[in-house]
Formats: sequence, structure tokens, C-alpha cells
Amino acid sequence: MGTAVKKTISLPPTLSKELNEIAREEGKTVSAVIQEALRLAKRERLKEGFRAVQGYWTRKAKEKGIITERDLRKYLAAR
Repeated sequence: MGTAVKKTISLPPTLSKELNEIAREEGKTVSAVIQEALRLAKRERLKEGFRAVQGYWTRKAKEKGIITERDLRKYLAAR
């Protein structure tokens, strides 16, 4: 992993208890559970960004009458 950077965080007691339970149940350190949660959060943000871009280009394609792959091929061939 390289050099670790220590951070201090504050959690409500219920969340702290849940964090400790998850770590115990999964046989991981609290740090490892938080690291995994952050990686999952980052992955979800990337997916949301991808969906937003995909939605944008889907709308643009529909505006041009491109619904199917065949429509796309016709559109690209005409260019």
C-alpha cells in the first residue's frame, strides 16, 4: 500500500458501533473497512458520472433519430 497517512474522524456512537461490528464480522481492521467503503463510494460516483454522460449522449442521439445501431451506421455513413 505504501506509506499510510493517519486521519482522525468523528463518528456518531451508533455508526462507530456498527463500524466495529463490521470489522469484527469480516475479520478486518477498522481502517480496512473504512478504506473499502471509500473505494466503493468512489466507484459509485464514477458510475453515476458515466450514467450522466451516457444519458446525455442518448438524448442527443434520439434528437437526431438515432435509436438503433442500424440508425447509427446510417448516420455515420452519411457524414
